[in-house]
Amino acid sequence: MTETPPASLDVPAARELLADDRALLVDVRTPGEFGAVHVPGSYNVPLDRLRAHAAELSTADPIVLLCASGDRAEQARGLIAGTAERATAVAGGLQAWERAGAPVVRSAGTWSMERQVRFTAGLLVLCGVLGSLVAVPLRWVAGFVGAGLTFSGITNTCGMARVLSLLPHNRSRPDDTRALLTRLSTAD
Repeated sequence: MTETPPASLDVPAARELLADDRALLVDVRTPGEFGAVHVPGSYNVPLDRLRAHAAELSTADPIVLLCASGDRAEQARGLIAGTAERATAVAGGLQAWERAGAPVVRSAGTWSMERQVRFTAGLLVLCGVLGSLVAVPLRWVAGFVGAGLTFSGITNTCGMARVLSLLPHNRSRPDDTRALLTRLSTAD
């Protein structure tokens, strides 16, 4: 198969493409998100580390990119477009994958980034409101979080997720990328 896949594929088409032994499924979510739930056989190369490994990924043919909703996978496709010509993103991401009844592996010990953001935002708002009973200016904590969430919704970005991704449990471990690179070097 040498034809270039479309920029994004729905889940059935992505699964059909992944049936080819040469196809590589790369999950670009954070290690914490990947640890919480991932597609069996996928490799975790977080979006922020993808550019550093674009050359290695150029040997994979084709590459199917996956994230939570499809947005980061599209960004990843843009990042590696110059080196990996046969890259495509799963439309709707892991959410669509699960809705389609496709297999996933779940872990009870790790929270998805979305859940971490909801928890942190809720905790900050609660602390701001309760703290304002003692010190009135703390009410602005709740307002700041609300403004941040509004900005996130408008721009489709999330500053809180970026900050949370710096936590140790959300950082890449060298073994994650090493497994992918080993697969790529033995595939030739």
